[in-house]
Amino acid sequence: MVTTPRVLASLVPLALLLACEQPREQRLVGPSFMTKDWSEWSEPVHLDAPVNSACQDQTPTLSKDELALYFTSTRRGGMGIDTPDGCQDSFDLWVAQRASRDGQWETAVNLGPSVNTPLNEAGPALSPEGRLLFFYRFAPGGQRDIYVTRRDANESEWTTAVSLGPDVNTSNTEEGPTYVQHEGDGDGTLYFDRGNPPVTTDLYAVRVNKDGETLGPAVVQAGLNSSVEDNHTSVRRDGRELFFNSRRPGGVGAFDIWVATRSNVHDSWSAPVNLGAPVNLAGAEFHPNLSWDGRTLLFITPAANRPGLGLFDIWMTTRTQGEN
Repeated sequence: MVTTPRVLASLVPLALLLACEQPREQRLVGPSFMTKDWSEWSEPVHLDAPVNSACQDQTPTLSKDELALYFTSTRRGGMGIDTPDGCQDSFDLWVAQRASRDGQWETAVNLGPSVNTPLNEAGPALSPEGRLLFFYRFAPGGQRDIYVTRRDANESEWTTAVSLGPDVNTSNTEEGPTYVQHEGDGDGTLYFDRGNPPVTTDLYAVRVNKDGETLGPAVVQAGLNSSVEDNHTSVRRDGRELFFNSRRPGGVGAFDIWVATRSNVHDSWSAPVNLGAPVNLAGAEFHPNLSWDGRTLLFITPAANRPGLGLFDIWMTTRTQGEN
């Protein structure tokens, strides 16, 4: 029996998303959260084919040089079963490449059986040097765990993905990884969310070494979480700005993108602030991913919110940097 591809389980059905829209008078928007270093975000732009397709395209991640774009998709050519709508019944990880930052994206390539399975794979998070790729996979019962795949610096093929183990993965769901590499020692921090979507998820972090192995149990991130879903983080390379999506009160729509900042990595995070217009609209925005230089923010949104090619498409907004 062919099944209809479902939206990632962290995304509740669209009708419920729209029904959960928060009152507009609760909005927190405008420049109050901005620092002097950055302009406001531009009007979002749709990433056309061959990145977006008539199928679902979600959880985008740019490489450091912005010449590779990793994402999850139900487009045909993956490990799932073809469906009558021209797509497949499960999500796989794909990568699109281009010759320069101003160049056109080439047709996306499936990451293959070392990474993808007939189950759902999503949420790619690439290390700066491109050797580690973290992502999450759905278990048959719907629970999600975070995995890592590796490759040598001069190789294009990924090794067979392995679970991050009990420091990260539990009997709950773990998803939405983002990786920040520390300067000096080569180790890094992996941020992710844990919980029971679509009821509640919280943001966590775990220290990992240069090979992507955990160095202790994950710790909940104080001051960032609410009583509902907070998930799919993206952290600026200096660890001082964190984006995530949430359906907490005070937003523009059902799910919005929020941002928290801190002066240095030893400080606590500020209270999260809604990113506001023009990024957040009355519908839903998910899966933020910040570029290495901090100037480009990718995210996804449903066609009911911003018309695109498929049910969910990838969009892009930019900002400029002033004097530091």
